[in-house]
Amino acid sequence: MQCGRKGGIMRRTDKLWDGFSLIQDDRFFKLGQDSVLLSAFAAPPARGNVMDLGCGNGALGVLLCARYPQLSVTGMEIQPEVAALARENAAQNGLDKRLHIVNADWNDCRTLFSGGLFDYIVCNPPYFAKSSGFSAAGANRQKARQDTAGTAEHAVRAAAYLVKYGGRVAFVYRPERLCELIAAMQAVQLEPKRLRMIHQTARAVPSAVLIEARRGSASGLQILPPLLVCGEDGQQTAEYRAIYHREEN
Repeated sequence: MQCGRKGGIMRRTDKLWDGFSLIQDDRFFKLGQDSVLLSAFAAPPARGNVMDLGCGNGALGVLLCARYPQLSVTGMEIQPEVAALARENAAQNGLDKRLHIVNADWNDCRTLFSGGLFDYIVCNPPYFAKSSGFSAAGANRQKARQDTAGTAEHAVRAAAYLVKYGGRVAFVYRPERLCELIAAMQAVQLEPKRLRMIHQTARAVPSAVLIEARRGSASGLQILPPLLVCGEDGQQTAEYRAIYHREEN
């Protein structure tokens, strides 16, 4: 990890794997566990065209490009400064031709893109409702964590428009809001097909849920075994380490 200041702003560069890295800015929401786990859960076509709705600093796009060397990713980010950082991350990783960043609102997708343009959609939307009382340090972080600028329902509608018929969308979200998310998906013909809960330990309640839905599919949901972060010994599980081992360089 390298740290430094640019114009008085604290930034750091974190190494990922295979030469990939990520610039992080203290003003903005940083790469967290849920985006890493979503990048491992997502199953886009190897040569597919992916949209990351609410891409933040571009972390999920970089992770997906690293996992899938022939993937093309477009990231949509509403905050101009955050979108600029995402472009910087794409450039420093040599991904200018594979990771494209658009500074726009989810509601703008119909004017910016043709319907059904993407094979796969990923999204890590704000977890907390506007009325939840959740508070984060700084307006930029607040927008990333609380749905003041757009709700998961808005993201689902955008995903349903952007993904091709038979294509899939993958979200990571709060378990207590799962019913809202599934209802929003089914209202726009996105049928949940895979679901996996994330638990810090086997006895802990889930901290997040990974869900994949398919546009135009018949019903039939596969509930996968839970993903455990730590085992009974308090150490990270082998599966969790396997997901992260590339990031530990």
